[in-house]
Amino acid sequence: MKVILIEDVKGLGKKGEMVNSKDGYARNFLFPKKLALEATDENIKQWKEEQAELKAKIEKETKEANAIKADIEKKVLKMKAEGGATGKLFGAVTSQDIQKALLEEFGLDIDKRKIEMKENIKQAGVYTVVLRLYPQITANLRVNISI
Repeated sequence: MKVILIEDVKGLGKKGEMVNSKDGYARNFLFPKKLALEATDENIKQWKEEQAELKAKIEKETKEANAIKADIEKKVLKMKAEGGATGKLFGAVTSQDIQKALLEEFGLDIDKRKIEMKENIKQAGVYTVVLRLYPQITANLRVNISI
C-alpha cells in the first residue's frame, strides 16, 4: 500500500515522502497515530503541489545562500583584541565573538553554532573561518585579528 508520510517514521522514511508500506502496518499503526495518509488520487495531487512548493522554496534559499557566500568571501572581518607585544592574545577569540562582529560590521546574523573553527584564536593574525550557510553551502570568511 502506498502511503504519504506526515511525520518521520524510523525504518520507513522521512516526512513528505511517498513510500510503500504493508497494509496491516499502515491500517493498524500509521493511520491511527496520524503518521501517514493513504496515497489516494486527491492526496497524491496535494502532495505533488506541496513538493513543487518545497522545491521552489529550496531553490530560492539556495540562491540567497550562494549570494551571501559570494558577498562574504570578498570581505575581511577586522577585529581588535587585547594582547601582548608578541601577538599573543589575553584570552581568545571565539565563535561567539565572531558572530557579534559579523552582526556589527556586516549586519549578518549567523548562529554561532554555524561558525566552524578548529579551535579558538589565541594569536593575532589572519585566519580563515568556515560559515555553514545552508546544507552543502559553506563560505570561507577571512578574519583579521589585530592588537
